[in-house]
Amino acid sequence: MKSSTFLKSALMAGVALPLGIASATSVSAQEAAADAPIGLEEIMVTARRRSESLQDVPIAVTAFSGSDLEMQGTADITELALSAPSVTLEASRATNSTLTAFIRGVGQQDPLAGFEQGVALYVDDIYMARPQAALLDVYDVERIEVLRGPQGTLYGRNAVGGAIKYVTKRLSDEPELKVKGNLGTYEQIDAIVSASYPVSDTFRIGGAVASLNRGGFGEYVTNGDEHYNKSILAGRISAELMPSDSLFIRLAADYTKDKSNPKSGTRVNPGAVSGLPVLDSVFDTYADAQNHPSTAALGTDNDIEAKGVNASIEWEVNPSVTLKSITAYREDYSKGVIDFDSLPIDDMDTPGIYDNEQFSQEFQLAYTGDKLTGLIGFFYLDASASNEFDVVLGQLGRVAFGSELAAYTYGLIDTKAWSVFGDMTYEVTEKLSLSFGGRYTNDKRDADVFRENYLGQNSPAFGSPNAIGLGPSSDFEASKTFKDFSPRVVLDYKLNDDVTVYGGFSQGFKAGSFDPRGANFIAPEVVDGFDPETLNSFEAGLKATFADGRIRTNIAVFHSKYKDMQIPGSIPVDSDGDGTNDGFVGSVTNAGKATIKGIEFEGDFLLTENLTMRASMSALDAEIDEWLVEGVNIADQREIQNTPSFTSYVGLNYAMDIENGTVNFLGNWSYKSSIVQFETPVPEIDQDGYSLFNASIVWTSEDNKYTIGLHGKNLFDKLYKTSGYNFPTLGLENNITAFYGPPRTVTASFGVKF
Repeated sequence: MKSSTFLKSALMAGVALPLGIASATSVSAQEAAADAPIGLEEIMVTARRRSESLQDVPIAVTAFSGSDLEMQGTADITELALSAPSVTLEASRATNSTLTAFIRGVGQQDPLAGFEQGVALYVDDIYMARPQAALLDVYDVERIEVLRGPQGTLYGRNAVGGAIKYVTKRLSDEPELKVKGNLGTYEQIDAIVSASYPVSDTFRIGGAVASLNRGGFGEYVTNGDEHYNKSILAGRISAELMPSDSLFIRLAADYTKDKSNPKSGTRVNPGAVSGLPVLDSVFDTYADAQNHPSTAALGTDNDIEAKGVNASIEWEVNPSVTLKSITAYREDYSKGVIDFDSLPIDDMDTPGIYDNEQFSQEFQLAYTGDKLTGLIGFFYLDASASNEFDVVLGQLGRVAFGSELAAYTYGLIDTKAWSVFGDMTYEVTEKLSLSFGGRYTNDKRDADVFRENYLGQNSPAFGSPNAIGLGPSSDFEASKTFKDFSPRVVLDYKLNDDVTVYGGFSQGFKAGSFDPRGANFIAPEVVDGFDPETLNSFEAGLKATFADGRIRTNIAVFHSKYKDMQIPGSIPVDSDGDGTNDGFVGSVTNAGKATIKGIEFEGDFLLTENLTMRASMSALDAEIDEWLVEGVNIADQREIQNTPSFTSYVGLNYAMDIENGTVNFLGNWSYKSSIVQFETPVPEIDQDGYSLFNASIVWTSEDNKYTIGLHGKNLFDKLYKTSGYNFPTLGLENNITAFYGPPRTVTASFGVKF
């Protein structure tokens, strides 16, 4: 984006500020006395690991309460990106529940082992090390916070781009049972049940279970199966113990099973050899890889399973000191088939397995004094991530070798990391505060990678024991340790009780690693791995409340220098020199330098006693400054992926009291400008700017026992691409495919509390 365009977007933002002030929570007439002043409800967050007002936190953070998310019919966390500035959240290509997240131009698109995400995801303070099964459905949630910019001095795991905090509800001190059901278009049927029970004054148990089901937006035209469907069973259970007023213990477990059908892209071009035309519906596909002999070893079902257990202990030693321990173990297993060609033939099909596990331990010491408040902590992570897959080039193999060709890859990356971190806030005066912190990280990566091409239906690992090996292209073990110290310093000043300005510097760090697709016999340098990436970010902001609490605005401007950003990719190769690509190798580029700067605005405005509005925007200028290839800077040919230069959102909520309750009428509009899917533009799968419109009507009984809602999403049925694959020279069919966001849907919801 050119500077003039950026300035124009910033100017547009400035014009929008007076209109872009809104509230997610309205105040009904039942809640306010006739003679009492009305104002916006205060938003409390724990962005700094302590409960405080959003307006007092010198960090760019967006908070979503559970009640607001339920009122809007939010299905999963990707919908947060509609209103959170500078945020892109989407299902990774060819997956239903793997998360791709970018904040302020920083993220990671590749979900393979070895590639750590640039945006950290926490569930109840538990770090989710892998993106598989991380596209969380929203149910039984207390709130979700999205923190923008580097995070590391307050959180267990360092994050270059930002963090998402998913906080589930604490158990009630009264017996409670909630039942919610959803019925909607495309045969949507959901059932969510949550309950809690106080066994005694010091012991509570509870949990929630969700069955989330929907038919497909399209179909597999070759076999008649549903495409883009949803079949998820998820649950959580917890126990809370309070032996004394100063001690709190929580034990919890969770489980998710995703049996949704494999998701395949839609072809953007006719088949180059088969001649099959592009389908009329972008949600339909010719794909049939799950029924091909080459994928029989995995069966026909997509299968994703994730589970975890954790324990947290919080002890208030005295009014000034609190100690906390967070222990967690998680694992997930995924098997499925990617049909890269999206055709009924095996031109480029991939049966694959992801197998991940992690153990983490975090200790915190929180201190609250008259002048000094803060936290110091220790974090340990022991994680293992592996992927194993075939790339079956059946059609090419039969033409070139008289037999299917399967390229087998096994990659295992182990991580052992520990860090010491801390962040303190010192009140210099009643109005001026200084926050300072730092993080020391020690990250060790161990890699075990093997690759070999086979003639035969598959490799031996995927059901062809008699396949003929053509010799390994990669076979190596390697280890490397990365160390770093990352500082943070922020000054904030209260101009008055309602207005705070802040400014500061923070540094993000992500360790290097190894490419699990690296072919060391072809490119020996892959044994050395790729380098860490760092981000130096300067940020200033203003947080203000006006008009007797009716107006709340938060503005942030930032300027970041991104160095050695890790960009993985796959390069087709011609192994026998016959002019036809018959395989690929992994390629990770540490792009030299990039500059990302921008302005973000969020506002809440209580227009009347019953009408509220929320608005947000971001204007980003993201430029790659240096990208060297054989000594030549090709930065002008590269772009930062998944980062729209402009986003905006406006949402209205009108609450009307009726005789037996309250009816809320909600509507919102969101806009995202154009994005590129990869670092090199691919017009067939890149997405132009687009708008989405959503609306809801929700009735809540006077005693809050019953709710009935009607939610419409993407009301104008906009077609928009979320991701894609670009393999025009691998296989014979010009394999470029695109994945799309949901079409128009309508859902009726029913809830009751006992």
